Amino acid sequence: MENTVQIKVLPEKIQDEVLILKLANQKNGSTIEDFPYFHIRRRSIDARKGTVLYNLQVMLFAEKPDLSLPEVEYKKVDGKHKVHIIGAGPAGLFAALEAIELGLTPIVYERGKDARARRRDLAKINKEHIVNPESNYCYGEGGAGTYSDGKLYTRSKKRGNVLKVLELFVQFGAPYDILVNTHPHIGTNKLPKIIVAMREQIIAAGGEVHFETKVTDIIIENNKVVGLELNHQDKVKAKHVILATGHSARDIFQLLYDKKIKIQAKDFALGVRIEHPQELIDKIQYHGRVNDEFLPPATYSLVTQVRGTGVYSFCMCPGGIVAPCATSPGEVVTNGWSPSKRNNPFANSGIVVEIDVSRLPNYSPNNPFVGLEFQAEVERKCWEAAGKTQAVPAQRMVDFVNGITSKDLPKSSHLPGMVSVDLNKILPKFVAFSLREAFIDFNKKMKGYLTNDAVLMAPESRTSSPVSIPRDPITLQHVEISGLYPCAEGAGYAGGIASAAVDGLNCVQAVAKVVFGAEEK
Repeated sequence: MENTVQIKVLPEKIQDEVLILKLANQKNGSTIEDFPYFHIRRRSIDARKGTVLYNLQVMLFAEKPDLSLPEVEYKKVDGKHKVHIIGAGPAGLFAALEAIELGLTPIVYERGKDARARRRDLAKINKEHIVNPESNYCYGEGGAGTYSDGKLYTRSKKRGNVLKVLELFVQFGAPYDILVNTHPHIGTNKLPKIIVAMREQIIAAGGEVHFETKVTDIIIENNKVVGLELNHQDKVKAKHVILATGHSARDIFQLLYDKKIKIQAKDFALGVRIEHPQELIDKIQYHGRVNDEFLPPATYSLVTQVRGTGVYSFCMCPGGIVAPCATSPGEVVTNGWSPSKRNNPFANSGIVVEIDVSRLPNYSPNNPFVGLEFQAEVERKCWEAAGKTQAVPAQRMVDFVNGITSKDLPKSSHLPGMVSVDLNKILPKFVAFSLREAFIDFNKKMKGYLTNDAVLMAPESRTSSPVSIPRDPITLQHVEISGLYPCAEGAGYAGGIASAAVDGLNCVQAVAKVVFGAEEK
C-alpha cells in the first residue's frame, strides 16, 4: 500500500529523512508506524515568496519498496528488416534503440565524428577559431545535445513517452535524479560517456553506426525512397529512412529543395546570449541567499510581449559556459551549457525574439529559405563585426539598452573571446528594439537583472529550425514521399533533447507498423 502527498521543507532540511517522513505522514493523516518508508517522487524549488522552500512529492510505503527500474533488454536483431537513420543525435540514437527493441535493424549514418574524436575539433574552435563544417558543437555523435548541456525538461508529454526516454538515460548511466527533479539535467561532462554506451549497445545488438558518413543524396523513384548516396560515392538500398539531421543541417534542406521534395519556411526565434554572474542570479532568485550549500545555482525563466511579439529566455544554463556553435566558416553562433555540478561562476541564457517569417522583408510563400537566409545573414554580420573570428560581438547590458558601445567588457566564459560593439547596429532593428524593451520589463520581474555586470553576446540564432519538413500526422511519412520520415528538431517536430528522443521513438514505431503490417499481408 502506498500514499502520495505534497510537502514543503526548508533547504537546510532537504537531507533530513526523519523530518520528511514525519511531515509526509502528518499530511497523509497517518503515522510513521503505518508508513515507515518513503520515496521522493518529484522535487522542485519554490522561491516565489520571501522564504525559499523545496516542494516534495513523497510516496509513503507500509513495506520497504523495490524502486529499481526495469531495464530494457536488447536482443540481437537479424538484419532482415532495416531502418536507415540519418543523424546520431538524440532522435537518431533513441530511434536506433527503439528499432532494436521492435525487431528492426538500425543503420545509423552520422556526418560527424565519434564523441572522443569530436573533442579535438571543439578545441580548435575555441583556441584557433577554426570551424570544421562536419565536426563541431552541432555535428557528431550525440548531436548538439552532447556538448550543449543535457537539459531534459520538455513540455511535449502529449507527444510520446518522455518517461521511457528518461529511464533509458538512467539505464545507460545518467543519475537517477533526472527522474525526480522537475527540471532534469545531466551535464555536458557526463553526456559523452552515456552517448557512447548507447552506441555500443546498438552495435552489440546487431545495428550499425557509421561516423564521418554524410548522406549526399536520397534516391527516390515513383515518390518512394529506394536508396541513399553516402559521401558522394557509395550507394545503399533503403526503403525506410528516418531523417534526424538536427536544426543546423542546411545542406539537407537544400538537397530536398533541389529534388523538389516539399519543405516550408517555419517561424523560429533569434536574439542574444546573456551572461550574468551566477552569484547575482542567486541573490535575486533566492532573496539574498548566496553560496548556499543547500541550494543549487539558481535558474530563471522570463517571457514578455513587445508590441505583440514574444521575447523569452531560452536554454538557461546556471553555473554554465557560453560556447561557439558555428557549423561553417564565416559565421558566429552562440549557445550555452553547464557541467553536472553547475559550478562555474557565470549564469547564461538565450534571450530571443520570435521571428514571424511571413513578416520578413523577403518573404514569399514560395521561398522556404526566407527564415534561414535571415538567420544566416545575422550570423555573417556578427562574424564580420567580431573581426572575422569566432570571438563574439558583445556589449554590456545597460550599455545596449542605452545604445552605448561598452568601453570594456567583463570577464566571460566564452573561450574564443569577445569584441566590444554596439549590437543595436548589427542586430535587425526590430530584434534590437524588442530586446531593449524586454530587458526593461524583465528587470521589473527580477529586480537587479538589468545591470552592466551582465554582457550580451550575439547571436543566439539556432533555437530551432527555420525550415520544416511536412509529414503526415498519422504515418509520420513525408506528405509526398513514401518511406521518408522527417524527424525531430531539423524537421520542426521537437525542441530539445527529450522531445527529440521521443520523436525518434515515434518515427521508428511508425516504421514498424509499415514493416510488420506488410509482413502480415
